[in-house]
Amino acid sequence: MTTLSYEFTERILGWQADDAKLVDRCRLILLDGLAVAAAGAAQPGPMHMAEFSKEHQQAHGPSTVIGHGYCAPAAVAARINGMSMHVLDFEPMWNPPNHAVSTLLPALLALAELRERESGAPHGNALLRALAKGIEAQGRLRMSSGQIEPAQLTLHPPGVVGPLAAALACSDLLGLDTAHATAALGIAASRSGGVLANIGSQTKALHCGDAAAHGLEAALLAARGFTASTDALAGPRGWGNAYFGARFDSDCLLAPIAVGRALEPGLSWKLFPSQFATHYAITAALDARAQTDAFRADDVESIELHAPSMSYIDRPQPQTGLDGKFSWQYTTCVALLDGHVDPDSFSDTRRFAPDVEAMLARFKLNTDPSISGALDSMYVDLSVHMKNGTRLYARCDAPLGSWNRPVGNDIVRAKARGLLVDAVGESRADQVIYLAERKDIPLAVRDLMACLPYMRRSILASQITKTRD
Repeated sequence: MTTLSYEFTERILGWQADDAKLVDRCRLILLDGLAVAAAGAAQPGPMHMAEFSKEHQQAHGPSTVIGHGYCAPAAVAARINGMSMHVLDFEPMWNPPNHAVSTLLPALLALAELRERESGAPHGNALLRALAKGIEAQGRLRMSSGQIEPAQLTLHPPGVVGPLAAALACSDLLGLDTAHATAALGIAASRSGGVLANIGSQTKALHCGDAAAHGLEAALLAARGFTASTDALAGPRGWGNAYFGARFDSDCLLAPIAVGRALEPGLSWKLFPSQFATHYAITAALDARAQTDAFRADDVESIELHAPSMSYIDRPQPQTGLDGKFSWQYTTCVALLDGHVDPDSFSDTRRFAPDVEAMLARFKLNTDPSISGALDSMYVDLSVHMKNGTRLYARCDAPLGSWNRPVGNDIVRAKARGLLVDAVGESRADQVIYLAERKDIPLAVRDLMACLPYMRRSILASQITKTRD
């Protein structure tokens, strides 16, 4: 009997996903994802998880744990690398809002390394096609939820849709037939979730790491004959109704595939490491700051931000630098003060610096429920009132890198190279870029991951100090 789960699985796995532009887009996603993971590996959350895994005899296996100097069982590596890829909030954003890279790519990298060690044959090109299929699956699952605007969310999307899409992507890389891949989808459906209350904590990144690990495990279990419902998506007790109730729209899952969601509508490349809606405020702050030749914090009387109603990023006094990634107030202030926003902007030291504290005290947020929270139609207005009576004003309705304000591939490569150089040094950074972009030979994932086993000693030492503090 044909079921919704079977038809959805057949739709995704039956798609060829071999368009040259699509594969090139996935190569760039691969490079960006590896760079963000290499940078994120030094953060406390991934470090805790990497140390935990070593302490529990999980430091032996076929798959590289980026930045931590050991290999592990595939699912363990997928979990840690998924955390590293998400913890900085620097991976691409999708519409509807979701984190499709940190939930897919770590699972596929770990599985590809495993397969390459078993067979000796490169699996990188197959990984790129599977990545495109996983992105397609995640986009359709997000659309089916009916929870399009952030205010409608009841759970963290990557934890809900990520395991299912990762299960299908890994099933594709394993070459499973539709019946076994449908079982993988069913297994993953019982391993999804993610409480929104944990946004701003280290557990948020664990949502993505768990999604990658659970999806990979689901595919590996299904390959061994492990069973699940033949239709875990549909029905009164299925995934759709359990998470989304009457909003669930199964028609979104079965529509014909055109060029693929990785190309259309595509993604927004993140150029700032923070929650995506804050990019509107950051962009407005940088534009306002540029209106004066000599911006001085002491000259600011007050700051007003007019923005959509998004309670989860209304954080006037973030508890940590990490918490600041999810704060309209903090991201605006640090952009105004520094004229840039990068990973160091979200250290605890920067968060509690006297100039930041003083600027936060002058900040007023005006939320307007009439402004859409949809990422392709929202906007913010920023007014910086100066003590001399002048006003700096800027509106942002499309951050740089977004759908309505795209950037060239060279900007994404420059971001990736900068992160890689900081994390692993110039030589290894250039080797990662060379291997990821080379098209004249099959892409070998083992060679790529061999460039990323360790973080630079200076980075490691600084993070160990921060963790102890």
